[in-house]
Amino acid sequence: MTDLVTFGETMLRLSPPDGERLETADDLEFRSAGAESNVAVAASRLGADATWTSKLPDSPLGRRVVTELRQYGVETDVVWSDEGRQGTYYLEHGGKPRGSNVIYDREGAAVTTAETDELPVERIREAEVFHTSGITPALSETLEETTADLLGEAQAAGTTTSFDVNYRSKLWSPEEARETLEDLFPDVDSLMVARRDAQRVLGREGDAGTIAADLADEFDFRTVIVTRGEEGALARHDGQTFEQLAIETDTLDPIGTGDAFVGAFLARRLSGDDVATALEYGSATAALKRTIPGDVAIVTREEVESVLSEAGSEISR
Repeated sequence: MTDLVTFGETMLRLSPPDGERLETADDLEFRSAGAESNVAVAASRLGADATWTSKLPDSPLGRRVVTELRQYGVETDVVWSDEGRQGTYYLEHGGKPRGSNVIYDREGAAVTTAETDELPVERIREAEVFHTSGITPALSETLEETTADLLGEAQAAGTTTSFDVNYRSKLWSPEEARETLEDLFPDVDSLMVARRDAQRVLGREGDAGTIAADLADEFDFRTVIVTRGEEGALARHDGQTFEQLAIETDTLDPIGTGDAFVGAFLARRLSGDDVATALEYGSATAALKRTIPGDVAIVTREEVESVLSEAGSEISR
């Protein structure tokens, strides 16, 4: 039995050296990147048996994604397609005031045609946890249906379903997202949402504790985690509230920080840790991720525990 199965698109990320513009760069760094596969990598690095499933083009670029994820310790269960392409995105890293910019090139990606009966549904039913995010149903009407089907199949089989809102304004409007996501929520056991997304997309008001409690009550989530950036995270679980401070870190690459948090949290819950302890591991893994180039958290459990040990009294237990 697999501990964790995640489902979603993984793209190839192409980045010029820090500070350079795409229109003048001579070199591009080449990495795999996707919210759900990032979660699987972080969970695997923290000890979970993690599998990522999706649909990829049977091409050198599609095979590159699988090769990279496997080297990080993630098992892949992929539908190979003769049609569609490999999605990519371009990332310019810039300092203030320019900031960083993401340019997506994912139209016609093979994953947008993934249907339920192509995917390893039985493996999802047998997993302890099934995880996906709000990025996936935003990519196509087909994926909206497939995401709903997989969450329903998983929950009906007794698999814990985990969902990260992970709102992307370049994919859909807040109104479109809210309508779709709230239709999915009855089949979600554990919800992760950034406070800004809870406010902008889900129309929630109040502090993180109020938001988490209101969402848990309305949709009968067993667990709601609200992330608050530099203020850390808050979880509502079985009627109890747990808070976790963020851990101070230098930031070399912030992309994938939330995925690292989610992957570590799920891994430690799967190992039997309580919510408070899992939040600590999530916070430490997220802090480490910000020091690592690329989207994925290439960390060890020993490194994470060293960060927790050094954080000491800063951790709210």
